[in-house]
Amino acid sequence: MGTLVEEIFSRRAGRQVRAGEILLLDVDYIMSHDNTTPLAIKAFRAIGKPIRDKSKIVLHLDHAYPAPNILAAENHKKIIEFVKEQELPYLFQQGVCHQVMIEEGFITPGAIVIGADSHSNTYGALGAFGAGLGSTEVGVAWVTGKCWFKVPETIRIELRGQTQPGVYAKDVMIHIAGLLGMDGATYRSVEFGGEYIDNLPMHERIIFPNMSTEIGAKCGLIAADAETLRYLAEETPAQGTFETLTPINPRYERVVEIDVSNLSPQVACHPDVDNVKNLEEVAGLEVHEVYIGTCTNARYEDLEVVANMLKGKKVNPLTRVIVTPASARILKKAMQTGIIEILMDAGCTVTGTGCGACIGRHGGILAPGERALTTMNRNFVGRMGSPLSEIYLASPATAAATALTGRISDPREVAELAGG
Repeated sequence: MGTLVEEIFSRRAGRQVRAGEILLLDVDYIMSHDNTTPLAIKAFRAIGKPIRDKSKIVLHLDHAYPAPNILAAENHKKIIEFVKEQELPYLFQQGVCHQVMIEEGFITPGAIVIGADSHSNTYGALGAFGAGLGSTEVGVAWVTGKCWFKVPETIRIELRGQTQPGVYAKDVMIHIAGLLGMDGATYRSVEFGGEYIDNLPMHERIIFPNMSTEIGAKCGLIAADAETLRYLAEETPAQGTFETLTPINPRYERVVEIDVSNLSPQVACHPDVDNVKNLEEVAGLEVHEVYIGTCTNARYEDLEVVANMLKGKKVNPLTRVIVTPASARILKKAMQTGIIEILMDAGCTVTGTGCGACIGRHGGILAPGERALTTMNRNFVGRMGSPLSEIYLASPATAAATALTGRISDPREVAELAGG
């Protein structure tokens, strides 16, 4: 009887748990990538004990892949040698870790998944507990198969109404970040619900738990429902009868109610994700790069929105427009349906899959004095390269409109706009 995170933890603990308790729980999967796995290996070596369950370990090469420098290449080599040595079953090199975790069926309702990446909160979109931990904790979990958790208090965000054309889930989540602030949900579970969430497809739902990280949350959760089960059955290899856990007589720390009906496109402005403005306030600001990618907004449907807006047009010739699909599966589908051709004909540079420019390693880093508008989830100073550059966050539709003009532009003013 409790909030969604309390229900998930209670099911695993075999008894009712409450916020504030400290628990040692079995985890279903332990994820890490090329930036964090080498440190986890170091911790594992220091412990000196064997891996408890190799089938729980899922490794990815995505943050600096293909290797853009010698250090990244050395990390990849170290990881691959570790996989061979330990005979680990899961090593992926096909896109952003969080997208691949979902696509490959590792994320299911009620599961507990930890990852050595701050956006492991993403898994909450399917009613699973996902949280980012440090590499040392991941190395310990390899040995024990368990992890300590403090059950968080829960903030409920109740979203009602429907957005207008040109306004998307990304705009809604940016608006939430502006309302709550970067520390507004520190070590809280954030439940997203209400009629707006209920009517969203999975690719839009994912945005909310993903960006719960940006407001300090321990996890972001959406209760699994018929859409979740449909997605698992039709879009992933996950098999089984999945429980759709829901809050039962929950006691929330607070409830935030938001009507999205009159919301306009939103932009998170330099230098913080909670520096949020209505697009109209920053329209016309020159942009040197538009980056469409990351675990937040580089799914097939996101690319489709962009392609619908760019078809038959050309992007501003002085603006670099870079598109990085989130996974190989998404890239392949976009190639088969002609979306990649549309983007390339419009003047976009389409890269291989992965995290790319999001972390400032490769694939579109910024020079001093440059400004980017991106579909990323965070805009820390120096995130995409020079600390003297600026990053603005927005929806794929706003990114497409901006790509056409070279200035922050309103997607509602672009013909052939896809539905909101």
